[in-house]
Amino acid sequence: MAAPAPPRPCLGHRAALLLMLLPALHAALACTDLRVQQSTFNGDSLQLLRTMAPKRTALCLQHNAPFSFPDTLLTVSDPQQATLNILRILQHLLRILDSESLPRHWNRQAHQQLLNKLHHQIQQLQECLTGTTRHSQSQGTRNSRLAINTYFRHIQDFLSTHSHSSCAWDIVLLEVHTCFLHIDKLTLRSK
Repeated sequence: MAAPAPPRPCLGHRAALLLMLLPALHAALACTDLRVQQSTFNGDSLQLLRTMAPKRTALCLQHNAPFSFPDTLLTVSDPQQATLNILRILQHLLRILDSESLPRHWNRQAHQQLLNKLHHQIQQLQECLTGTTRHSQSQGTRNSRLAINTYFRHIQDFLSTHSHSSCAWDIVLLEVHTCFLHIDKLTLRSK
């Protein structure tokens, strides 16, 4: 007598299993070329910044900005922490640049393209970081988050103090440019 055949899982169970694995697969694929994507994004963003505000007032740029990028962020050695810092910086940049108080002479089309690119890159990084919860509890993450929040609060305060003037925006735009250069350095450390 022949041995009974082992039960075969029904197609419904396989489909359900596949559907459960798809988000993880999608996140893994989003992270595959993260460095390349981020480097391309950084270069495109710097070009859009130049197109967005090609003329700057020389007199404004003689003033020193009352804020500076937190150098401690550049010493991060953990790739996931670097990626998380990039994400947080981009989220703050999007909030600052998505403002109704931008100077009228800025190129609106380039501005909208930059906002779209920022939004898309933030989504990519969020997908890539999905499921990485071990960093949410670390002291380094809290310190990085605090440094980033403080830095961008100083930028927002500067804009408010100067009534979002064209001159203040010129100084902030230089700082945004600097942020992208630092993001480029963090990209080398990202996963």
